[in-house]
Amino acid sequence: MFTGIIQAIGHIDTVEKLGDGFRLHINAGKLDMGDVQLGDSIALQGACMTVVSMTDSHFAIDISAESLDKTTGLDKPGHINLEKALRFNDRLGGHLVSGHVDGMGTVTLFEQVEQIKTNESQNNEGSWHLVIKAPLSLAKYLAYKGSIVVNGTSLTVNKVEDLKDGCLMHINLIPHTLQNTTLQYLKAGSLVNLEVDLIARYVERMLAPN
Repeated sequence: MFTGIIQAIGHIDTVEKLGDGFRLHINAGKLDMGDVQLGDSIALQGACMTVVSMTDSHFAIDISAESLDKTTGLDKPGHINLEKALRFNDRLGGHLVSGHVDGMGTVTLFEQVEQIKTNESQNNEGSWHLVIKAPLSLAKYLAYKGSIVVNGTSLTVNKVEDLKDGCLMHINLIPHTLQNTTLQYLKAGSLVNLEVDLIARYVERMLAPN
């Protein structure tokens, strides 16, 4: 289990073909590897993976063709969000996250709500408006002020617009979130990994006809 609170931005350095999938060699960045052991789980862009080798600053995971088919951002070098598995005595800062990606969404809008400009540059102050189109299969799990995981990051849905082929969810991002996650690299057209709230899934199961 995870919380959706990103602990570090890592980087996939190399992608090595392995069977029907790949072995990813990852620079852990600022992630504390001191308590990580072989076989431990680490979420990469929201997808739970198993550590198969490691050093003080790097680790490797194996990813199957099935996982690659259901996720985005794990098949080539690039920045990734990292979170170690939740311990029983940890604070639950976000919400309960399984690390199992439910589907992929597409960014339709990503813009700064309030811009503060200087003579030399534009600061990253003010919030950002993120709109993601979720597939129809996930639309029923999304609700106003509900939780959603985007690339491993626990976020709050501010508005939902239903469409014939899915829904648009509007999210507000503060500068701290952007600075400490890979969400800063998003743009219109980007694919993202989505995981819906576990509680919503249990509610659906309990209310569904036998």
